[in-house]
Amino acid sequence: MILHTDIPTRAQVDRLLGDRDPASVSIYLPTDPASFGETERIEFWNLAVDAVGQLRDAGAERDRLVAIEEELADLADDEEFWRHQARSLGVFATPAVLRSFRLPNRLVSAVEVSDRFFVKPLLRAVTFPNVAFVLALAQGSVRVIEVAPDVEPSEVPVQDMPTDVASVAGRSSITDRAPHRRIQGSEGQKVIMRKYARRIDHALRPLLSGLEVPLILAASEPMDGIFRSVNSYPQLAPTTIAGNPEGAPVAQLAERARAVLDDLYADELRQLHELYGLRSSEGRALADIAEVARAATYGAVDTVLVDIDEVVPGSVDEQTGAVTFGAAGPDRYGVVDEIARRVWLAGGRVLAVRRDDIPGGTPVAAILRYAIALG
Repeated sequence: MILHTDIPTRAQVDRLLGDRDPASVSIYLPTDPASFGETERIEFWNLAVDAVGQLRDAGAERDRLVAIEEELADLADDEEFWRHQARSLGVFATPAVLRSFRLPNRLVSAVEVSDRFFVKPLLRAVTFPNVAFVLALAQGSVRVIEVAPDVEPSEVPVQDMPTDVASVAGRSSITDRAPHRRIQGSEGQKVIMRKYARRIDHALRPLLSGLEVPLILAASEPMDGIFRSVNSYPQLAPTTIAGNPEGAPVAQLAERARAVLDDLYADELRQLHELYGLRSSEGRALADIAEVARAATYGAVDTVLVDIDEVVPGSVDEQTGAVTFGAAGPDRYGVVDEIARRVWLAGGRVLAVRRDDIPGGTPVAAILRYAIALG
């Protein structure tokens, strides 16, 4: 089963974070890629009704209320849409526009109504998508396998993908020693394999275009090193699934790929924790929400880790970054979400993680570009 995902690009996240409308609705709900979508469709409509009720209670104008209700109803009625889901769905609507993203991460149901979208849970998909493609590469075959949580891994057809080295060389076997320019002996075989690798890299570009998910290579030498020398995809994982993958079951390759993903994420978090400790000693790390909000407003945050499950109602002053905590209402939104928004739009890095993955176990932790005085 192929997991139908729409992992947002940075440009798409930028657009969501930049949108402002007094009637901004954000809806998240878990979905099941193996279902026909009826249960999810009902759950979505219940959340949509809740959102419309919140807008009505906040005094939204009738024509704007009708417009957003119609958009949400149209999506709820689209049976074909609901038959092709991933593990979660994020929907963002105003009276003028509706955008949806099918996400590989398991998120809890939530509905937020404010003057801006509630984007922090969406950032989890950008931070750690838990989705990868495996390139099982051998001289005699090449396969692309999609790996995602809670679904069976599957081979993905790729247009213009070469079948093997020999077909690229235009001969019956790579060991054919008929002279052709430099294509002779072991050196000639490497020339052919490099050409084979370039063809594969070119064929992969349409599939991987716009994605920011890992590509995990399963190969043995010399194909491993040769493909890495010509690869153009920046998210190629540094760790290779070693050994000749030809004939290896898809499930086996997927299991080893998930281990590579786990190691990638664990190593990334370990490095961030080490850097946070170093920057703390230099006065360039913060964990207090109010201080992080001010630093984010000044554009001083290089990297921020935010608790994906934490919602701290309040508001953040546009100019000073001063935080006013308070109950949810038309002038209140998630403070941690707003911190993430400001860091992201200032070109910083945002990682939406679980509380246990944040240094000190606080709702937010920031690594600063430079030390600033917050007193």
